Amino acid sequence: MRFFYTIVVLSMGLAACSGQSSSSTPIPLPPTPVSQNADWTPVSQTFDGIEMVLVPAGCFTMGNDEGRRDERPASQVCFERSFWIDRTEVTNLQYGSPGAFEGDQRPRGNLLWSEARDFCAQRGGRLPTEAEWEYAGRGPDGLFYPWGNDLVGDFLVFDQNASEPAEVGSKPEGASWVGALDMAGNVWEFVSSAYARYPYDASDGREDLNDTTVERVYRGGIHNYIDLGAGMTTRFKAPQDFRDWFVGFRCVIDA
Repeated sequence: MRFFYTIVVLSMGLAACSGQSSSSTPIPLPPTPVSQNADWTPVSQTFDGIEMVLVPAGCFTMGNDEGRRDERPASQVCFERSFWIDRTEVTNLQYGSPGAFEGDQRPRGNLLWSEARDFCAQRGGRLPTEAEWEYAGRGPDGLFYPWGNDLVGDFLVFDQNASEPAEVGSKPEGASWVGALDMAGNVWEFVSSAYARYPYDASDGREDLNDTTVERVYRGGIHNYIDLGAGMTTRFKAPQDFRDWFVGFRCVIDA
């Protein structure tokens, strides 16, 4: 059976799976799209020593009609293909050097958007689009935080319980529906998308990775900001010469 969607977000940028080595047997992809978070059991696999979790095909509502102006209007976005996303933010050890905060397992921050883009490309992957990142955090249920709709301080690293980023994965209770960790809190994360108005449209130029003139989006952090900063729909933007101690990233690979 072939499935049709209202909006289909096609894979952007680099081809991903070719040339990737894995420490385990390839996992078969789900035969049908997922329609609610509870229908999915997290699946993980290691690619070149980095653990990733599978995000299945499906649809979700992107944005928040009750949120800030740039989160509106909310719209349905669908994925016809599954993809892999890093289980945690890229660490200092994985990147090969520390950012502002030393420690092998702390997230690598204080880098340019282009440096994050290039690191993912070297792995045979790419930065997630803004839609992919939000879907991996919220799922078809459209949760405001990875775990639900209410802020639970024990589920994330933020300015009320830490003054610096913690080691990645230190709050397993805050995992998203696909098993991704630290999508709320710890450091913000660059995505591939240029900052543009909603509704999200992958074909309107915002996913041009070579455009150096646009501001790029980063998501999901909370240090020195209001609680809503960790929400899955909250958007931040920065010029491409921007680097910040508390902004890191994770990568995706097409399945």
